[in-house]
Amino acid sequence: MQSLKTFSLYVLFAIMLSATAGCSSWVYRINIPQGNFLEQSDIDKLRVNMTREQVLFVLGKPVAEDAFNNNTWHYLYVFNLGRDNEQRKSLTLNFENEQLVSISGDYEQPSEFNTPLEQ
Repeated sequence: MQSLKTFSLYVLFAIMLSATAGCSSWVYRINIPQGNFLEQSDIDKLRVNMTREQVLFVLGKPVAEDAFNNNTWHYLYVFNLGRDNEQRKSLTLNFENEQLVSISGDYEQPSEFNTPLEQ
């Protein structure tokens, strides 16, 4: 009977130890950038009336395309998720008739955005 109590105590201790091990804040987590890392110099290359293919060439494939609106692309970037120095950036592109019409988000609109590329 005594050995059963001792065994039960060891099992309970092992369960409690394993349950609290995953809750520790001293576990090292690798900082992995998520999404599209874009710089303002990339955004400065965008012009109104660019085709989707031209935008893909400049910025690459977006992280998310709106499933309900094929005319909206979202470029998202997250680094250091859940930390004090977390970085988040987003850029949304809107297309009409397969051409870029507007951009919005955390980047400045290029000064020459409203000047179409030469055709």
